[in-house]
Amino acid sequence: METLMDTVSVWRATAAATGFAMLDEDLTTDVLVIGGGITGVTLALLLAEQGRQVVLLEADAIGSGATGNSTGNLYETLGNGLQQIVSSFGDDVAQQVVTERRSAIAFIEERCRAIPDAVFQRCPLMQWAQPSQQEWIEKEVNALRVAGCSVDRATSVPPPLPAAPGDVLVLPGQAQFQPQAYLAALARAAAEAGARLHEHSRVTEIDARSKRVATATGSVQAREIVMATHTPKGVHLVHAEMPVHREYGIAFDAAALALPAGIYWWKATEGLSVRTAQIGGRHYVVCVGQEHKVGIHNATASLLALEALARRHFGEQAISHRWSAQNYRGADGLPYIGRNSDGFIATGFAADGLAWGTVAARLIAEQLAGRNPAFGELVKPNRLNPVKGAKNILQENVTVMTQLVKDYLTDRREEKLSALAPGDSAIVEVEGESVAAWRAPDGELFAVSNVCPHMGCKVHWNSVETSWDCPCHGSRFRPDGTVIEGPALSPLKRRQLPGLGG
Repeated sequence: METLMDTVSVWRATAAATGFAMLDEDLTTDVLVIGGGITGVTLALLLAEQGRQVVLLEADAIGSGATGNSTGNLYETLGNGLQQIVSSFGDDVAQQVVTERRSAIAFIEERCRAIPDAVFQRCPLMQWAQPSQQEWIEKEVNALRVAGCSVDRATSVPPPLPAAPGDVLVLPGQAQFQPQAYLAALARAAAEAGARLHEHSRVTEIDARSKRVATATGSVQAREIVMATHTPKGVHLVHAEMPVHREYGIAFDAAALALPAGIYWWKATEGLSVRTAQIGGRHYVVCVGQEHKVGIHNATASLLALEALARRHFGEQAISHRWSAQNYRGADGLPYIGRNSDGFIATGFAADGLAWGTVAARLIAEQLAGRNPAFGELVKPNRLNPVKGAKNILQENVTVMTQLVKDYLTDRREEKLSALAPGDSAIVEVEGESVAAWRAPDGELFAVSNVCPHMGCKVHWNSVETSWDCPCHGSRFRPDGTVIEGPALSPLKRRQLPGLGG
């Protein structure tokens, strides 16, 4: 029997709620923004400040996706290393990437001057590696230098962080903030500037030709549609190019630990990102790690492994918050931002979405105004480069095909519905049909189709967040089948099972 756990991030748990009303009418607007994360809210604010009519629809609550479940770290480099950009594109492109991300951080800093709850502060980024990966650190120092970064070296990191066996990369002048508090304030500012924001308004239909979208309780007709949804809704070419990963986070009260402000990245077999945060008079340590492909890993084991790693270095701490977040990686290391075949998209941010999301919002605002920034050509969604992205594209599609074949040829039935205990899940066969079933702690049985409506892959159970996750393109569903995130527009079909408690 599984035990349900609270999976609200420390940022979402400590920020003020937004409380925008659900869409309950039919609207016409200039620009429709789908998605209430940092990309969508920043864009809505910028457009409203330009005097444009803008409507924003968020499926859940503002910040409930990647932004509110992020690390709250802001840096001009990339989490997977700038050396990939230097190697694939050259020094000039690496310099452009750093310039755009640095400018985005400055934009956030300026906005945070009026948002004290965002707790923005400048700090260094420190990165070090186990001995077998020390060469990676050396290459990264060189890549940062050719990209125009003022990178330094150190020989140690503050205790009780994992010890550094070699040189430590130090990138000064990076930043941290409370991302949910920032986003909530930006959303309120957008509304005050004239934007219409609606929470709990999931888009269920998109007619790209007529530029009309529908929710369960309303619709929006727009001149332009921007999908700021972390990954575009529906079926798009970029889905075949982006590996989808999930990463786990924990926070604990650590007032006794004298760890200075900083972004700490330990590059090792297990990997670990650490930072501190002072929120509401409490001092937290935030640890993030255990990145795995969505739907084909044991979520509970990943979270427990992260907790064990944190306790190994920080002692027996009472963990106050646990959560996870999803990321989509561009095949060539760059995001996809700009006009697609049926509107604007912004995706492929990897784990660097706070800065990339801000870059995307500013870039799309410029493009909607009829301007063509040079960086837009570099990150345009239809730029598919078979040479620079071939390896990642091949790996992603092999993963998708392997999962399809495995799940359609392998019997994953584990037990009978009648034997399903409260808190347990299983893929079972009912009257000749495979069903994804979960029994809630109160005994209620939820049974849905186990086939993702996006492209037909079979879903897998996520025991940490009580969801059915698709391993192919990252769609996630609640036990009753409703969509949580990902490209799927429609839910998993609910199955009626009379006489079995459902």
